[in-house]
Amino acid sequence: MQENEGCNVHGHIAVNKVAGNFHFAPGRSFQQSNMHVHDMGGMLAGKTYDFTHDIHALSFGESIGFHNPLDGSLKLQDPDAGAMIYQYFLKVVGTRIQYRNGTIINTNQFSVTEHSRDPSKTPQNSGLPGVFFNFDISPMLVLYTEYRKPLAHFMTDVCAIVGGVFTVAGMVDGAIYAAAKLKQKVELGKAI
Repeated sequence: MQENEGCNVHGHIAVNKVAGNFHFAPGRSFQQSNMHVHDMGGMLAGKTYDFTHDIHALSFGESIGFHNPLDGSLKLQDPDAGAMIYQYFLKVVGTRIQYRNGTIINTNQFSVTEHSRDPSKTPQNSGLPGVFFNFDISPMLVLYTEYRKPLAHFMTDVCAIVGGVFTVAGMVDGAIYAAAKLKQKVELGKAI
């Protein structure tokens, strides 16, 4: 990539239902002793990297119209800062939606905690600069079920609302009547 260039990433990643991460970082990546390693090969020497990023949409599973917390998120890196580390810690919760017509959609929702730091301001300049998404899959499942109330329940709710309105109106009417009677007695001089 040339200076002042950026990239736009779009895709799908298949992951197991265990904690993990995916990230965007400079360097050549490879596996060594069962570890994921980035060879920077002097990439940071005398250069600054701008990890400004704009997350248009991020979802785990089928996107069904929920607004996820990182959708539309923009992080602008301070031009005076070194190459930054941006970390997103995601808690992913399975979600099942059951519609009245029998359609079932299995997807996920997530919450996020963000953290950013300049690795040059840490002991031993530790940390690989980049954008990191660390996710943890919850064993819980949220179940949304769409259903229709029977007409009898709807009518009961309507009657309860109408009854409540009449009760409040009766109380207000009684208070106004009592105040008018008291005022009338005061005007006639019969009040205690």
